[in-house]
Amino acid sequence: MYAQVIVPLPLAGTFTYRIPEALVDAVQPGMRVLVPFGPRHFHTGVVASVSPVAPASGIALKEIEACLDSKPIVRNSQIRFWEWIAEYYLCTIGEVFKAALPSGLKVESETRLEINSELDGDAFASCDEKECAVLDFLRKEKSAKAEDIVKKLKLPGLTSVIARMTDRQLLLVSEKIVERYHAVKKSYVRLCIDRDNKEASEKAFEAVQRSRKQEDTLVALIALSQFYKKDQPLVEVPIEVLCERADVSRSIVKALADKGICEIYNKEISRFSYSGATTGSLPVLSEAQKKAYDEIMHGFSEKDVVLLHGVTSSGKTEIYIHLIDYVMRQGKQALLLVPEIALTTQLTRRLQKVFGEKVLIYHSKFSDSERVELWHRMLDTKEPLVAVGARSAVFLPFDRLGLVIVDEEHESSYKQADPAPRYNGRDAAAMLGVMFGAKTLLGSATPTVETYYKAKTGKFGLVSLTERYANVALPRIEIVDMKQQRRMKAVSGYFSTRLLDATLETTSAKKQAILFHNRRGYSPMARCKMCAFTPRCNFCDVSLTYHRRTNRLQCHYCGAEYPVPAVCPECKEPAMEIIGYGTERLEEEISDCFRNQRVLRMDLDTTRNKDSYSSIIDRFSSHSADILVGTQMVTKGLDFGDVELVGILNADSLINFPDFRSAERAFNMIEQVAGRAGRRDGKGLVLVQAYNPDHPVLRFAKNHDYEGFYSAELEERRAFGFPPFTRIINIYLKHRDPNMLAETAQKYAASLRQIFGERVNGPQEPSVARVQSMYIRKIMLKLELNASMKKVKDILRQQYVNLTASPLMRGLTVYYDVDPT
Repeated sequence: MYAQVIVPLPLAGTFTYRIPEALVDAVQPGMRVLVPFGPRHFHTGVVASVSPVAPASGIALKEIEACLDSKPIVRNSQIRFWEWIAEYYLCTIGEVFKAALPSGLKVESETRLEINSELDGDAFASCDEKECAVLDFLRKEKSAKAEDIVKKLKLPGLTSVIARMTDRQLLLVSEKIVERYHAVKKSYVRLCIDRDNKEASEKAFEAVQRSRKQEDTLVALIALSQFYKKDQPLVEVPIEVLCERADVSRSIVKALADKGICEIYNKEISRFSYSGATTGSLPVLSEAQKKAYDEIMHGFSEKDVVLLHGVTSSGKTEIYIHLIDYVMRQGKQALLLVPEIALTTQLTRRLQKVFGEKVLIYHSKFSDSERVELWHRMLDTKEPLVAVGARSAVFLPFDRLGLVIVDEEHESSYKQADPAPRYNGRDAAAMLGVMFGAKTLLGSATPTVETYYKAKTGKFGLVSLTERYANVALPRIEIVDMKQQRRMKAVSGYFSTRLLDATLETTSAKKQAILFHNRRGYSPMARCKMCAFTPRCNFCDVSLTYHRRTNRLQCHYCGAEYPVPAVCPECKEPAMEIIGYGTERLEEEISDCFRNQRVLRMDLDTTRNKDSYSSIIDRFSSHSADILVGTQMVTKGLDFGDVELVGILNADSLINFPDFRSAERAFNMIEQVAGRAGRRDGKGLVLVQAYNPDHPVLRFAKNHDYEGFYSAELEERRAFGFPPFTRIINIYLKHRDPNMLAETAQKYAASLRQIFGERVNGPQEPSVARVQSMYIRKIMLKLELNASMKKVKDILRQQYVNLTASPLMRGLTVYYDVDPT
């Protein structure tokens, strides 16, 4: 028997392995297997298929080393979904597998070094000082990874020293299989006394009568386990609960166990439990919401995908809950995608109040073990449930998917940037729905131009919800002309006097304000006052951002950190200054302006662990803070009842970006962050600071005119041939040698032009032309909607093979971004 195995490597297709006789009955499609790959390493593979048909003769096949599962952990539907993503987004199924399966389910081999025990002492006599240090370390540790040896010893050139010692066979290389997932186990206690035998109870008390603590423990255990309620089963008692109740240590409980009175055992428990109240009652819909719900249900009878275009605070979530309830009552599962992990906090609480433990939350902030546990729950459960998560939730092992909801479908964060697969979670979720025969609902107050175009032209259903819940008015948007404010000397730092006065008025009335600025860190850059030198990253073509908390300069592309130079490296003058504003600096300055108000900040730097999101949201929701400063995280669907003021500090930076979607992104972001204001009483005010107040995007946003913006944007894209009238594939080439890259990119673009003609644009340098020491060129391929994507992708693959056939191309990386956002 032979198995086609998917391995988590960037390699096309599956690999054939022979199934050893002992595993023939054990190996099934969807199971994990440990397979040798390359000269030494082992990888976790997933069996795609099993066949008795041998491959072409003359091929030496390796055998599967071990089967890791007793039942499949990947469904056949998932493998088909992986194949679609690999095909559509021009990547390999191995890359999809690596992204889809939680790391905790991937058993990997770990290369370790140990001293060659077969050599005598003379073999080590010629070792120099560094080699002796390595030997001393390994004698103590027995074995270790090479990187751990380098890290601990901190000696220069140690990597080459270790390589030399390996070549001389002073050190042996071995492979250790490492499994990351560990189940959580808890100790429980149960009585070993026959409930119906009175003598047995008396004997138990006689056995402990000389020890007051043992007697107290037995009494507590009988009470906690409900021993005398014979009409009910014995209750499992956690050992720590028993110890606390009886006020004893574990050794006392063990003494009871040694006497045969009770048994101590371990039980695998869930890392997740919902302890809140579950009402089970659905939210009451307004007349407008009922009408929208009915129209969605009617739309589902005609279309697979329906767009719910509802203004901010129109109550889309309540409609989602009713739709989820309808699907779950049919015994099916639902998937609710959100663009930001922060959104799962508020949303899941509302869902849990209705559905309780049937709500499953899944996102990348969970640990490996937590994600594995959620994965197994999806595999094992037969009950209907709703999975809530960011884009990676599309990879969960659904069985009876009946509904897909993509909230805030316009958000660019649904698109995976790096690494591959560079998929769009919204589009992938819609395809997942098609594969299961499920319906998909896209929700947004500001849908993407492409989505709204598909709805307007009849490809998708369209339902509009044009009023806020309880007929609350939309917030008033006011454009603050910063040029005029500066002429009037009505600007303090980054804030106009108008915004500061409005913030003071709002917070004095015990209401809250949100200040939005889409740049984290303290300051965008450091600069010399004398010669204008700006420190840049050594590995990327970007200036460094100053972070006050660490007092260091950081590259936001590769993460490299640098000290702030006291003296300018160019002119040698002590004239370095920090210029510009990030959210960290805004938080500091707004705290100085309003010393009696409490200020919170929400950006990537303050939300690095999974609990920080909920902590910030809870504190602001409970009015433990008056002002929230944040990046685009604060724009995405969060619901704060007391927010009356929203300030957008630099609207020009949103608009003036070299990308055909910049106007759309700016309008969406302004409209979305504006939607956080006045969600209960309709007294919201949005102040937009801009140096170009007459820009059309700001005019449309001021009037909440999505239809007007859509019409203007559509005509511009029609004129210049951009989506939704074309499809775009961006081809990126990377190399460490800029000259080699420039020459190769020109050749590749020329070969593509011979086939695609004027549809090929470039090559050109992207806005950031070097990241992590790799130089980058971009070629844009603009295709008609009726073009065969399969043929296009076959051509691209063949051109790639032709390009990389030359040995000169070693070190070249080529990847594709299909439907870039």
